[in-house]
Amino acid sequence: MRETIAFLRELAANNNKQWFDANRARYRVLRTRFEEFTAELIDGIGTFDAEVRGLTPKDCIFRINRDTRFSNDKSPYKTHFSTYICPHGKKSGYAGYYFHVEPEGDGMIGHSLLAAGAVCIPPIVLKSIREEILDNGEQMLASIAAAKGFEVDRTYSLKRTPTGFPTGTPYDDLLKLKDVCLGRPMSEEELCRADLLPRTIEAFRSTQPFIAQVNRAIQYAYEEMM
Repeated sequence: MRETIAFLRELAANNNKQWFDANRARYRVLRTRFEEFTAELIDGIGTFDAEVRGLTPKDCIFRINRDTRFSNDKSPYKTHFSTYICPHGKKSGYAGYYFHVEPEGDGMIGHSLLAAGAVCIPPIVLKSIREEILDNGEQMLASIAAAKGFEVDRTYSLKRTPTGFPTGTPYDDLLKLKDVCLGRPMSEEELCRADLLPRTIEAFRSTQPFIAQVNRAIQYAYEEMM
């Protein structure tokens, strides 16, 4: 990870095709290492979440190339490596386990983190998750409390309880979420520890009850759409 962080920091300072082409061989080595790490992460998570068994790194790792078609920022490359391990792969729409490596400092606004949950949720699926929160909110609060070192990500949250849901419940803050996700920042020191893999697996293990509950609601929504 130390070499990966160094590469990404240099990429952030030289985010252009000429630099990347000159360092492509270096990138391929680091990409292969990240694929190997992801494969081991899949195996580890699979010991407590059967829904991700059988996935491959290709199913989970995001491309480093940015989609610049609808962005004012035309930088061609992401300045992070990331993998999202969830049922049926990263594009399935299910909640899962997200591992993100990005340098911080030197003017960079990114940071490395672990996340568990679902983002960019379609309205009909989000409605199902909110109904799950309303019906089984105590279970969800317990699952969140059991997620070691994780906190609810409130970056994308409504100011008011969504239409159709009661106000004044113990779950108001959860009902306002547009992304249903837990996050845990990671320092570069943590990333470079020799026990990164087992520590990451154990951190994700603590989020499995939360993931299972969110995916139950997502599955119900998908079945209703069929």
